[in-house]
Amino acid sequence: MRMPTAMLLVAALATGCASQDYRDTNAAVDANPACASRPDRPGEPVSAACERKAEATWSSERKSGDRPIDFSRKPKDD
Repeated sequence: MRMPTAMLLVAALATGCASQDYRDTNAAVDANPACASRPDRPGEPVSAACERKAEATWSSERKSGDRPIDFSRKPKDD
């Protein structure tokens, strides 16, 4: 019982250091009136602006715009 709990704890701590970005083009394709008509035949090319894509990226690197959290200040009583 200790081993699965330890593995779960390690996985939870490791995911706290990572970031994930998810991008898709479904809303942009739906909003574009030029994409309303689809190709009639299978295999017919689709415009690059009308192609639906969904992609996700995972990174354990710190982004350049991220600032470290400052835990040094003492809480104030309001």
